[in-house]
Amino acid sequence: MRRRTLITAGGTGLVGAAALGSLPLFSTPDRHQDPAKLVAKDLSATDPVLTISNWPLYIDEDLPDDDYVSTLTEFKKTYGARVNYHTDVTDNVVFFNKVVNQLGSGASTGRDMFMLTDWMAARMIGMGWIQPLDAAKVPNLHANIISSLEAPAWDPERKYSAPWQAGFTGLAYNAKYLDKPPSTIVELLTRSDLKGKVAVMTEMRDTMGLVLLGLGYDPSDFTQDQWDEAIELLEKAKSSGQIRAFSGQEYTDDLTAGNTVACLAWSGDMAASEDPNLHFVVPDEGMMVWADNMLIPNLAQHQALAEKWIDYYYQPEVAAKLADYNYYVSPVQGIEKYIEELDPDVLEDDALRNLILPDDSYLAKTHGFMALDEVKIRDYESDFSHVSGV
Repeated sequence: MRRRTLITAGGTGLVGAAALGSLPLFSTPDRHQDPAKLVAKDLSATDPVLTISNWPLYIDEDLPDDDYVSTLTEFKKTYGARVNYHTDVTDNVVFFNKVVNQLGSGASTGRDMFMLTDWMAARMIGMGWIQPLDAAKVPNLHANIISSLEAPAWDPERKYSAPWQAGFTGLAYNAKYLDKPPSTIVELLTRSDLKGKVAVMTEMRDTMGLVLLGLGYDPSDFTQDQWDEAIELLEKAKSSGQIRAFSGQEYTDDLTAGNTVACLAWSGDMAASEDPNLHFVVPDEGMMVWADNMLIPNLAQHQALAEKWIDYYYQPEVAAKLADYNYYVSPVQGIEKYIEELDPDVLEDDALRNLILPDDSYLAKTHGFMALDEVKIRDYESDFSHVSGV
């Protein structure tokens, strides 16, 4: 199992309602903060206890029977630290609801770090809720980050964030039940033999980003008319019965069982699947790319130790062990030789290799989703919720 296949119960069905319920809070002016005024006394030297919130099944674990020591255990040994590692990030919006009152009022969350997806990371940084990193203390981050993740528009100097892992959103199909997979998003949403056997995602940016791509538009820079056209296509596919379900992480179960035969999918889920019939497909028009990011919130009491964590995980040898567990894209360059030692089968399978160690030509097929202001977020989430029903 991997992180995004675990959180079915926690995230599915909560995304739409929670998102719409929480968005107005972002528009309240007094919730903006100045991070320079919310710096806590650093206790890293005297009380080396790091408290982290991350997604479930997103870090390797000790395997005593195989004499395998996890990266987490090695970190604790190297720095003489204790780590309170919590897997309480089951959905970006659900986690936001846990910490919004503290962050919005300038209070401590009790955490030194948490990992959130690009769009939520961007929003928190924009609200002034995240502490800047000391570049001198995270040299491995700036020396080893892969070029495709080096300078996002919302944090172009990686002053506030460091990617933990990344991945792609594209198509998947079950070869046991389908001989000819769809090659485009429009084909997925319109091909008659797929009617009632298609699933798309409850994550708005993944689904709508791919629909916009399928119509020939740039999901990182689209107009209102283009958005309306994409929503209309999705609505038509739903009302016609083409779409069986708007799915959360449970989409892999339906795909394996044959309830759906083709769907939108996350790359890591397909890479980690033990079903040889499940395959990831890059749509002709391209795919979406995302990353989950390490962030240090205001009033964190162990920022120096958190920065050591970031610098540690940006060592290629450490990053390779993490990537080999997650089967998502490592944000760290130079891991190939270590992957070869850990898991040589990855390098021998071209399809699998590109999901973990994509080359430049593969990355050229990826697209991000346009940054949205709070009004647009509410409008677009509402439009999507109206179609998806979540």
